[in-house]
Amino acid sequence: MRIVFMGTPAFSVPALDALVAAGHQIACVYTQPARPAGRGKRPRPSPVAERAEALGLSVRTPRTLRDPGAQADFAALGADVAVVVAYGLILPQPVLDAPARGCLNIHASLLPRWRGAAPIQRAVMAGDAETGVCIMGMEAGLDTGPVYLRRATAIGPEDTAGDLHDRLSVLGAEAIVAALAGPDERVPEPQPEEGVTYAAKIDKAEAAVDWSRPAVAVDRQIRGLSPFPGAWTEVAGERVKLMRSRVAEGDGAPGAVLSGFTVACGTGAVEVTEVQRAGKRPMPAADALRGLTLPPRLGAPA
Repeated sequence: MRIVFMGTPAFSVPALDALVAAGHQIACVYTQPARPAGRGKRPRPSPVAERAEALGLSVRTPRTLRDPGAQADFAALGADVAVVVAYGLILPQPVLDAPARGCLNIHASLLPRWRGAAPIQRAVMAGDAETGVCIMGMEAGLDTGPVYLRRATAIGPEDTAGDLHDRLSVLGAEAIVAALAGPDERVPEPQPEEGVTYAAKIDKAEAAVDWSRPAVAVDRQIRGLSPFPGAWTEVAGERVKLMRSRVAEGDGAPGAVLSGFTVACGTGAVEVTEVQRAGKRPMPAADALRGLTLPPRLGAPA
């Protein structure tokens, strides 16, 4: 099929690779413009742009698709279908209508649960037993379109959002190839009206750990916000990011350090197993404790 691929972050790259490997013709790749990055704040192309250029594909980086000229350029590509994976721009109706078979989105949840911006993080933070990907026909509503294909995966007790991100990225790539293998035979299923939830964008204000909450909630917060923005607690005036954890046995006053990096919560305790100090890479908590002295009790941040 003749495809326009639309994606930006690393999550989208496996899908692009899979479509190329499956023999589809990539008419053009749309991605977000280069953004300032690194210490020098030099413009850095998106991961999708870098991969597309390495594959010798045509790349476009419009700042908006609301302009009639940009819409005409898109329609002129004569695509059978557009595949959209975490692109980051709203697709106006003329763009949605341009490909002969419409626009398909790889969405990282089992719709209608977790429509919206942060489905992976919200699934972990809510304690969901499983998540997955859906190949969805795009329409004007927010992730409301019919579903062509679903693929599910369990959420393990120590899975982080980062772990799921990588797993779902590969699962999505496999699913879109499968969905395009027989598009005429697949009948899209409308999403049920029951069970709709919305995955609001992650606010950095959610990252401060309140040890007075139940251990289960603190553990899910840590894992759901890892690797970004990273749940944190304050140790001797330093914000330390908590990257991995598990629910542990023990009890005490909320914030009390029971042993190692096991901390009492409102009910139960959490063992932090990986941390990241400012300016350093993530490391096992046991290694961090060689140079980091925890106080007897970690206070709830202001």
